[in-house]
Amino acid sequence: MKILHIISQSPDFTGSGKFIREIIRQSTRNNHENYLVAGSQADFEMSRALIAKDRCIFVRFDGKDLDYPIPGMSDVMPYQSSVFSKLSKHDMAAYKKAFKNKIQQAITRFQPDILHTHHLWVVSALARTAALKIPMVTTCHGTCLRQHYLCPDIGRQLTKDLQRIDQIIALSRDQKQNIVKTIGADPLNINVISGGYNQVHFFYEPKKFDGIVDLVYAGKLSSAKGVPWLLKSLDRIRDLPFRLHMAGSSSGREKQVCLKLAGKLGSKMVYHGPLSHDKLGELMRRSHIFILPSFFEGLPLVLMEALACGCRIITTALPGVKEIFGTDHNTMVKMINLPELKTIDTPHEKDKGDLENLLAKTLKHSIESVLGNEEPDIDYICSATGQFTWEKVFLRIEKVYAGLLPEKRN
Repeated sequence: MKILHIISQSPDFTGSGKFIREIIRQSTRNNHENYLVAGSQADFEMSRALIAKDRCIFVRFDGKDLDYPIPGMSDVMPYQSSVFSKLSKHDMAAYKKAFKNKIQQAITRFQPDILHTHHLWVVSALARTAALKIPMVTTCHGTCLRQHYLCPDIGRQLTKDLQRIDQIIALSRDQKQNIVKTIGADPLNINVISGGYNQVHFFYEPKKFDGIVDLVYAGKLSSAKGVPWLLKSLDRIRDLPFRLHMAGSSSGREKQVCLKLAGKLGSKMVYHGPLSHDKLGELMRRSHIFILPSFFEGLPLVLMEALACGCRIITTALPGVKEIFGTDHNTMVKMINLPELKTIDTPHEKDKGDLENLLAKTLKHSIESVLGNEEPDIDYICSATGQFTWEKVFLRIEKVYAGLLPEKRN
């Protein structure tokens, strides 16, 4: 099967970038041919180990194909980026023209059997109009639904084309409901499949303990991810023997706010910047607790990665998280219920103090569990992560492909 993969942003270490890299890797292992169209920074280079250079076409930003920085699917990205809601009409027209041309070039060169796009947003709508006769699958990562909320004028222009996508992959049941609500898609064409984790980089090893409890946060340094909330909560329990490792980045004011708050923890905080999968796996395997205090997520794959490495989990009880874990687990998973939010990813000011107290209390309990020499529950780790390997996830995606191309099932 010949699969043309299309994504609007860099296929790097962002959530959707990680997803598309793993899908291409699994697709190659299953003897499919792959071609990639992606947005990228001007100097981005794809690893040849993933896909050959002559099987990629990039829409390059930062003064190459387009003059401005690449628009992120979130308004805060781990690299310099534009924001869709602030693009001028001229910039948006140029964006659409550049992607449409590259998609058409790829279709002409590759003659794909299937289009697999990512995000129910501008580029997927362009791909649908460019190739009405080629079966198309689109994975929703959640951030695209937030863009519909933030940019309703753009979203309304896309709805008709997005409704013509043959099959949509949702990462959770809650996300499926939101897709139906947001773009009016037929629920019979939406498949709940989830995402996965890479067992090569994320696996369990017995943990060493030197009297300091190692905590990890990995992701964008932003308010929507709850990083200021986490740092303020830790400041309340700074008398405990912990060390926070922060992996990831962002740009602009949000990064500076997070790093300023982190600086108050002094030697109790280590900032690693962006890490490769290999280095992040190493960090998780030697750490005890992973925290994801996010106010908005689709399906946070980083939780599976951390759990597979034996980390206890502290996270917010978002719908995608609850679909992964169900409920709390006495020793391994603690979920914090959020109050009604002011916006899709921002709490009310009046609730921030209570949230800091609640997270500080939860962190304290988990740190004390590690200090009490409670061992990770290996049976739970295996049962919770087993269905989320990329091998199993891709088999489910492959069934969606096959349903659109029945003659190619064998």
